[in-house]
Amino acid sequence: MTEPKTIAIVQGRMAASRLPGKVLRDLGGKPMLGRVIERVRRASALDMVLVATTTDPSDDPVDAYCRAQNYPVFRGDMFDVLDRFYQAALQSKADVIVRITADCPVIDPQLIDQTVDEFRRSGTDFAANRLPPPWKRTFPIGLDVEVCTFAALERAWKEADQKFQREHVMLYLYEGIPVDAFDMTRTSLAVSPRGFRVMLVNHLPDYGSKRWTVDTPEDLAFMQRVYARFGDRDDFSWTEVLSLLENEPDLANLNAGVEHKSAFDVDSRQR
Repeated sequence: MTEPKTIAIVQGRMAASRLPGKVLRDLGGKPMLGRVIERVRRASALDMVLVATTTDPSDDPVDAYCRAQNYPVFRGDMFDVLDRFYQAALQSKADVIVRITADCPVIDPQLIDQTVDEFRRSGTDFAANRLPPPWKRTFPIGLDVEVCTFAALERAWKEADQKFQREHVMLYLYEGIPVDAFDMTRTSLAVSPRGFRVMLVNHLPDYGSKRWTVDTPEDLAFMQRVYARFGDRDDFSWTEVLSLLENEPDLANLNAGVEHKSAFDVDSRQR
């Protein structure tokens, strides 16, 4: 029996609202996007890593960078990110889609493998190691992995009709599940009101309050310090970052005041 084709789609664009151009900002001598892709590529559960950016001219530099580095790239709608993912998955003949965002430069390949393995073992429609606010999380912000079947993504693409559902890609699959439906002390299952089987992969102890993503200048300054501590390599693990911050807790003060977006926020530039 042929194994399902599993593709990681890394979404990123230049027109970020809080830190324009962030995906190509320098991080230890390389663009942040390149750091993310190289880390994702180390996951053994993946058959392919694809960048999904937009058709807007502002993303021509993203397209050019990917092509220069021989990274597969797909261009789609700027705000309808669900359509962008669906079209990229359709073109790539993906059976399983792993969603990664380009602002997570310490994404860990072992956590990608863990989430995909739990997804395969459970036979769910969707699995993740985080859900956005108002749901809770136990992994640091910036280690986010979401996995779904092509069938689930296609149904969401056909049925989702709200802007926030289209922008947040996989929200339609778990929307409506009560915040307290998951047992946060272990990996647990819930069924959404739309009938999707959803798995949340958790970690003890709870590190969900830690912020390791790049959405603001403060986040970028924090991440540049982290990379510098590792000699500007990108092969360190998330547990090594944890140890670093335990030894140098003041580093976390650089972006401690940044507020994380909720599942229902919509880019105000949408028409």
